Amino acid sequence: MTTTRSTQPTTATQAAAPAPSAEAGAEAYVRQVAQAARSAQREFTGATRAVKDEALQAMASALRAQSGRVLAANEEDLAAAREAGMKEGLIDRLALDEVRIEQIAASVEEIAALPDPVGQVVDGSTMPNGLRVRRLRVPMGVVGMIYEARPNVTVDVAALAVKSGNAVVLRGGSAAERSNAAIVEVLRSSLTAQGLPADLVVTIDPAGRQGAQALMRARGYIDVLVPRGGAGLIRAVVENSSVPVIETGSGNCHVYVDASADLESAVEIIVNAKTQRVGVCNAAETLLVHRAVAEGYLPAAARALWERGTTLHADEPARGILAGPSAEAGAESLLVAADEEDWGTEYGSLDLAVRVVDDLETAISHIRRYTTGHTEAVLAQDAAVINRFIASMDSAAVMVNASTRFTDGGQLGLGAELGISTQKLHARGPMGLAELTTTTWVVEGDGHVRP
Repeated sequence: MTTTRSTQPTTATQAAAPAPSAEAGAEAYVRQVAQAARSAQREFTGATRAVKDEALQAMASALRAQSGRVLAANEEDLAAAREAGMKEGLIDRLALDEVRIEQIAASVEEIAALPDPVGQVVDGSTMPNGLRVRRLRVPMGVVGMIYEARPNVTVDVAALAVKSGNAVVLRGGSAAERSNAAIVEVLRSSLTAQGLPADLVVTIDPAGRQGAQALMRARGYIDVLVPRGGAGLIRAVVENSSVPVIETGSGNCHVYVDASADLESAVEIIVNAKTQRVGVCNAAETLLVHRAVAEGYLPAAARALWERGTTLHADEPARGILAGPSAEAGAESLLVAADEEDWGTEYGSLDLAVRVVDDLETAISHIRRYTTGHTEAVLAQDAAVINRFIASMDSAAVMVNASTRFTDGGQLGLGAELGISTQKLHARGPMGLAELTTTTWVVEGDGHVRP
């Protein structure tokens, strides 16, 4: 952009675009939408931080002002989800209310308050021959996002994209289709009101499942594709996409309670990690307890978890402790035998696998075998145990005496997140503004030629 704000007319709203009815139509539709996003992103190039931040403030204000419209659409999605028998954990992710709308709007304002990553100097030096070398952060370009039943992601990704100078193409899934459509129109209208191209935020939801498949094949139209959802969705995108993918992983998160742990706080941590929100990828799914403290810890932890309706899938030693004479009355239905499948399951529900381990090394071996590389937590006061645990984990995040629920962009100062990457290239862990940029080498000389 050569001016601080575009004076070009924006494209027509996507509501006028016909929904394709065949794969060939979906392919053409996705490319048309992606090309519109590309044009918008190029028009937006060079926008100042002030312009970006004003756009984000306008987005937040519009979400608050039109919350009734968004909530009405969300109610329709929730009614359809319940009728279809969707799991409660997924319904929780889908559901919006006035409090959540306010939280989402506030996160947009938090992103506005963050430094603009575009143009930041990553590193630089002067070569012996006098060449001056810098690496600068620049936008990715057009980011594609495929996600499930999470209308908050629509706002998070759009806000992060605008702040980092990108455009975003969204595929939000049928479960949240009405919610996402309402949110996208609110965001696009707020961009238009600021004199900015509405096609910085576009959706291909009208193309349905075929649109998602076409998005995976849109190499050259989409610069990077991010899947966010269950293991099946992520696997399908990773295996079938010709567009470069940043893989966000499912969360089989572990909490290990060491013999040196503060057992009182360890009860509070596992309750928070498991029950604060059950349908999210950073919820705990497996509890490992050192044998030396199992009898002192497990009854109190189980009692607190059972009060919240959590079913414990416990190994034989844990069941022996929890089903003994001091067992909680009426808890029989919430204590079941664990099998091999439990150790590798991301429940997304009020279920928790529980195992008693002989020592720290047994806990590490268990986690290494079953981890999805998302988040692991150690609850301990022994520094040697903590250091050994951290060094042994091959995960995106490690929590020390803290809930796994803190693996979240908003909680870690990013304002919001694109997702939580469990891969090792480009980005790992919660992805915020910096992860939506790449770098350009800038080399300045004074008539230099290579000898």
